[in-house]
Amino acid sequence: MTEVTSPPTGYRLLLPSDWVQIPVRQGRAEETAHRIAAEAFARVPSDVPRDKLTPLRLEVERRLRAAIADAQRAKALEIYLPMRLSGDINLGASIVISKALLPSRSAPDGSSVATSDPAEVAVQLLARSNGTDWDLRSGEIDGALAVRQEGVTPADPGRGADLAGRSVRYTVSVPGNPSQWFLAVFSTTGAGDPRDDLADALVEWFDALMATFRWSWA
Repeated sequence: MTEVTSPPTGYRLLLPSDWVQIPVRQGRAEETAHRIAAEAFARVPSDVPRDKLTPLRLEVERRLRAAIADAQRAKALEIYLPMRLSGDINLGASIVISKALLPSRSAPDGSSVATSDPAEVAVQLLARSNGTDWDLRSGEIDGALAVRQEGVTPADPGRGADLAGRSVRYTVSVPGNPSQWFLAVFSTTGAGDPRDDLADALVEWFDALMATFRWSWA
């Protein structure tokens, strides 16, 4: 394997066409939500009554704005949402992409070095789970160390989360930059129960999606 001397400039994921990518750092949540909803509803057959579509489109825009605002507060890079108009709009899942710097550790000589050992990374991430029952494992994605966490997050109506959710987080080391980590967080409410068959199927889908992950260099 060729040694990586510079960090990648981006990444690729083979997402289905009905998922949209929303850049979060542009800061135009209202404009972005309106554009995405308008493009989605433009594909609705013309014989569907407008008086039925308008309230639904406004609700979709509201949910999009909320999702974008949450991602902005988390300082995410982008968010992916499914926009399916074959029967209904499905916003029961999301993927949030961000990056983070994991704490360094002290070397024997007193210097600070980045944590890159899988066991150390796993311990750090487990400590951050605040004692909750999260499944944790490590492996590799496109040649980089990856730690996978999976668990259920409780409902939080105060933040707009009326249902409990199933979350899967991949924390992937960035080649050429051992202190920086790429985060991909998938969340779903399933069909209303984070442990139901739909949630299980969506988690399997996300794991398969992450198998398509590839770094890119300009």
